[in-house]
Amino acid sequence: MTTPEAEQSEASRPEERLERAVRAAEQALIEFEIAVETFRVEVENFSRLHEQKLGPLYLHLEELDARIAEAKAARTGDPEDVRAAEEARARVLPIPGVEELMHGWMDGSGLFPEAVAMLTEQEVRPPQRVRPSEEARRLYRELARKAHPDLVQEGDEQDRREEFLSRVNAAYARGDEALLRELAEEWEAGPVPPERKPSRAEELYARLEWLAERKELLTLVARELENGPIAGMLRLAPEDPDSLLEEIAGKLYKDVAEREAELAALLAEE
Repeated sequence: MTTPEAEQSEASRPEERLERAVRAAEQALIEFEIAVETFRVEVENFSRLHEQKLGPLYLHLEELDARIAEAKAARTGDPEDVRAAEEARARVLPIPGVEELMHGWMDGSGLFPEAVAMLTEQEVRPPQRVRPSEEARRLYRELARKAHPDLVQEGDEQDRREEFLSRVNAAYARGDEALLRELAEEWEAGPVPPERKPSRAEELYARLEWLAERKELLTLVARELENGPIAGMLRLAPEDPDSLLEEIAGKLYKDVAEREAELAALLAEE
């Protein structure tokens, strides 16, 4: 015959297995996060070194390309050469910050009314006064009487009524009759019943689902890092990435020397 203690032990086993699974998944996720973060830092550091060491060389090459294109255009006068020179110079010129250009003109919702008026040469109209309809007034008075916080003494219910009445006041201030009707229906429906507290097993299953989603997100991050150009360069010399930078720098110096010689030859022809 099974004792009550044995029955309780049997019933708790599935939950215990779930807890062990959650703990194992948490540890695995932590290790995965550490690996991804380590790789991200490695890629970021190499990217910074790449920019510091090779960035000036790339910029110098772009400047030389622009000057070569400009020298060709000045020598030939060909419209196609002129266009190519303008495009090459545009790649070198800094681009003004968009935020600075738009400062004070717009936000996430679009252009401010003043900006629209300036662009369309229209006068800025002041906001129109809102005069609520008779129905809106009736709904407001009815809701204010029913939902006033002073009608109850319980703290939680007072807070609920204050929050509700603030929405009623805002709708009435805009003369929004439709919203006042919706609020009246909401009040008639009564407060939302408290949610049932999930069981321990439900909490554990939810935790496992979250861990799986987190792992999937980290997998995407890792894949994006691995497929990036910097990671590709790291794979060429995983043990000594500095030597790879030196090798690339050497090639760029050769390119710079060739461009300078080409530019000197073009300027000598003028």
